[in-house]
Amino acid sequence: MTLKRILAVGAAVGTALALAGVAIAQSTEAPAAAPAAAEAPAAEAAAAVTPAEEAPVAVAAELPADGPANPGDATAGEAKAAACAACHGADGNAADPQYPNLAGQHEHYIARQLALYKSGERDNAIMLGFAATLSSQDMRDIGAYFAKQAPRPGVADETVIAEGPNAGRKFYQVGQKLYRSGDPARGIPSCAACHGPTGAGVPGPSWPALHAQHAQYTAVQLRAFRDGAVWGKDGNANAIMSAVARNLTDEEIDSLASYLQGLHDVRDAAPADATAAR
Repeated sequence: MTLKRILAVGAAVGTALALAGVAIAQSTEAPAAAPAAAEAPAAEAAAAVTPAEEAPVAVAAELPADGPANPGDATAGEAKAAACAACHGADGNAADPQYPNLAGQHEHYIARQLALYKSGERDNAIMLGFAATLSSQDMRDIGAYFAKQAPRPGVADETVIAEGPNAGRKFYQVGQKLYRSGDPARGIPSCAACHGPTGAGVPGPSWPALHAQHAQYTAVQLRAFRDGAVWGKDGNANAIMSAVARNLTDEEIDSLASYLQGLHDVRDAAPADATAAR
């Protein structure tokens, strides 16, 4: 298996929408789609698909009403995030790929997910235990701390697919095409429209950063969405990702996850070692 780190040129991400790779989006309307990439294999195999229904409108709810939350304090958040380190790493880069990287994630997105865990609207017994005692301000502070940490880029799988409809393509390229262009014939929009060309997302509670995320974690979440998982209840529910993922194949999910693991903005790369350059 060969692996590749995907370099993406940083571009400003507007408040766009479509649907995306991994993570969760809440909004009342969809942002404009990002430009489609001008790449496609010579022949694409036809596949039987289920027509995608229009996703219900989803509205992000306020954080728990335990008092007003001010903008997060990263210094205060560092101490509060100490309990997160065992799974997510002290700097938000998780060593175990079953746990998500939080480094570089948006403050509001992290705070919102913690609120959903605390209310039980996102089901996870472990996270419920951690979130139960947090105030809205704690959530913002923890989010601010992780937002300031640098994500550690992973690598994408370059193995050439031997058989099937995508035979001859590098494994990550299947997900790359879906991320950049989607598949309109199957009702799958470009992931980049919500999460940006470099996977940086949009600051706020709705459009998370996806770049450099562990492929294992991403694939698990996409399969859950494909099976109908929805985070939130009633007016706070978000059914967007379940509508997007319903027509994804296992190969497409794993390829998207691999592509995202290697995706990063070249501007986020660590400076080259001066001695190595000699």
